[in-house]
Amino acid sequence: MRPAADELAPVTAIDTFDTIIDARTPAEFAEDHLPGAINCPVLTNEERAIVGTIYKQDSPFAARRIGGAWVARHIADHIERHFQDRPRDWRPLVYCWRGGQRSGAFVTWLRLIGWEAAQLEGGYKAFRRHLLAELAHLPARFTFWVVGGPTGCGKTHLLSSLTQQGGQVLDLEGLARHRGSLLGAWPNGSAQPGQRAFETALWDALRRFDPAKPVFVEAENRRIGRCHLPEALWQAITRAPLLVVDAPFSQRHAFLLREYAFWQKEPERLAGQLARLKGLQPNERLERWLRWARAGELASLYAELMVHHYDPLYRKGLERHPRTPLGTWYLPDLSVTTLAATAREWLALAQAATGREPTLTREK
Repeated sequence: MRPAADELAPVTAIDTFDTIIDARTPAEFAEDHLPGAINCPVLTNEERAIVGTIYKQDSPFAARRIGGAWVARHIADHIERHFQDRPRDWRPLVYCWRGGQRSGAFVTWLRLIGWEAAQLEGGYKAFRRHLLAELAHLPARFTFWVVGGPTGCGKTHLLSSLTQQGGQVLDLEGLARHRGSLLGAWPNGSAQPGQRAFETALWDALRRFDPAKPVFVEAENRRIGRCHLPEALWQAITRAPLLVVDAPFSQRHAFLLREYAFWQKEPERLAGQLARLKGLQPNERLERWLRWARAGELASLYAELMVHHYDPLYRKGLERHPRTPLGTWYLPDLSVTTLAATAREWLALAQAATGREPTLTREK
């Protein structure tokens, strides 16, 4: 039986509901889900596999007969555990993979109780189609300003300062949970999101920006760890004005020692990352780096990495960038005060250039 028209909601209406309920399995939810959704699975991972096998090998009726009891039991449990305190006017939106029986059963029970629950029309698959269509054109609505500079210049902290002062920042490294470099993995083995979850996070960030204001973003490769930037966003970033920041080698080195201190506790993991440079660095040098990594001699290791790996890569990337930098800001130090002052200057520059092509050429 198809739900009534008032029980169906299009993807464009997801922000009008009080709660978004994902009725899929924990495994499906972990791969990706609507922003802000809570997982209330009506079948466990194992139960869904069993029902699917029975559906294919026996009959749809046998699968529904067994799965229906499990679904009813789980829905009752979720209502009792999570929703007893919801008021009469609570409006939840429920979805599953295709907007089918799992979410339909959940909505039926919620509406029988008296809540104006709705089912996401087309389910997660419809959301995914909408998201991909949005990512294809959303980036063109914004004026991006790209922040570049050699490793250790505090670019991430600059973006944070821009945010604190009211600027719009697309934090690609934060969304990808990776700094986009050889040693850019998050501490303690924190996993990156899958590509679908990364794209959902990008879409959710972009749709909240004001097109009338500039959006700052750090210069990144097309790939950040295992996450890839969508084509439209990548093109928008490569065409954007480039602001370059630089600092004395000693300041950058000290910054890296602070920011990447966690590798001291993960020497074998650090050595494993460095081993990926085999064939790209002389064997003798790479062996020295591996010894330093395992011995925790980060000061020596990071200094040589900057000279022989990071800085050469940065220079090559700068040469390939399609736009000439608007200027280079040479910072005497990477203190909070200095970074905040630079952020203020960039905000003023970007805001003054809104609606026209920026022309500043800056050397400090």
